[in-house]
Amino acid sequence: MTRIGQLFETLRKEDRCGMIAYLTAGDPTPEATPDLVAALERGGADLIELGVPFSDPIADGPIIQQAGDRAIRAGTTMAKVLAIAAKIRETSQIPLLLFTYLNPALRYGFARLAADAKAAGIDGCLLTDVSVEEARDYVTVMREAGIDTVFLAAPTSTDHRLKLVADYSNGFVYLVSRTGITGEQISLSDTALPLIERMRAFTDLPLAMGFGISTADQVAAIAEHADAVVVGSAVVRQISRDPAGLEAMMRNLASPLGKAAIS
Repeated sequence: MTRIGQLFETLRKEDRCGMIAYLTAGDPTPEATPDLVAALERGGADLIELGVPFSDPIADGPIIQQAGDRAIRAGTTMAKVLAIAAKIRETSQIPLLLFTYLNPALRYGFARLAADAKAAGIDGCLLTDVSVEEARDYVTVMREAGIDTVFLAAPTSTDHRLKLVADYSNGFVYLVSRTGITGEQISLSDTALPLIERMRAFTDLPLAMGFGISTADQVAAIAEHADAVVVGSAVVRQISRDPAGLEAMMRNLASPLGKAAIS
């Protein structure tokens, strides 16, 4: 069992919802990322998504696109992100999910990525744009290396697609709260909670929901139904403005979770 699996076992025993924080590795510099992860962990994050900066991020909104541009200009590559993960592992055992696109993974090579990610202390990998129908080879290589494979399910996903996502995922399933790109939203989409219920019919895996979740009220609403909440753009925006205030921001986002009773 990876650290991801261990985390969700702990969350279940503690009867609480987890907080997953996304950040773009290498923003503003590769050297800064381990300290940002440490601040997120102190602030209440249970799992970190390390985003690999990519030149053509079709799922990312402006805030994360800009972070990716800054990270690329700072010299961040897939190899550098794995080195960042290894540096984080020197002081922390927080679960790490590599969040990337198919193109960087293909260029690096699935077998090489699986081996190097495992050696660096990565626990899982999510390819945002991989077709689950064509993911068998990727899943096989990753699982043989002991890396969890996490897939996305969206409100527009058919029941057939939800079943495939359930079959090919381990660790947890990432639910997209709404259609479109990442980015902070004023209100929670009407499609969010129905998707959680639909996915429950196909898997016993933990369910984490992200995309557009940024306020304490939104976090609390999701925490009543899902096993974890993902906050991305709000974290990345904070880093671009005031990385020193990251810990306080995470505490404010995480506070509703302490009141949530997840059965």
